[in-house]
Amino acid sequence: MKNLIEYIAKALVDNPDDVNVSEVEGNQTSILELKVAKDDLGKVIGKQGRTARAMRTILSAASAKINKRSVLEIIE
Repeated sequence: MKNLIEYIAKALVDNPDDVNVSEVEGNQTSILELKVAKDDLGKVIGKQGRTARAMRTILSAASAKINKRSVLEIIE
């Protein structure tokens, strides 16, 4: 899941070297924390949060396949 979010985020931003994804594992849930450069934050969130919502939808579909729940948090 971490690689999936990192791949999508790097494709969206101007500074792909500044993309950092950390994963906190739990028994049933894993939390993915996405950090990008301050200038690229708007590109990752998108207008009215549409891009972020789409990334969360893709993440939940991929997580359902492995019977786990994943949450994406975008950190400033």
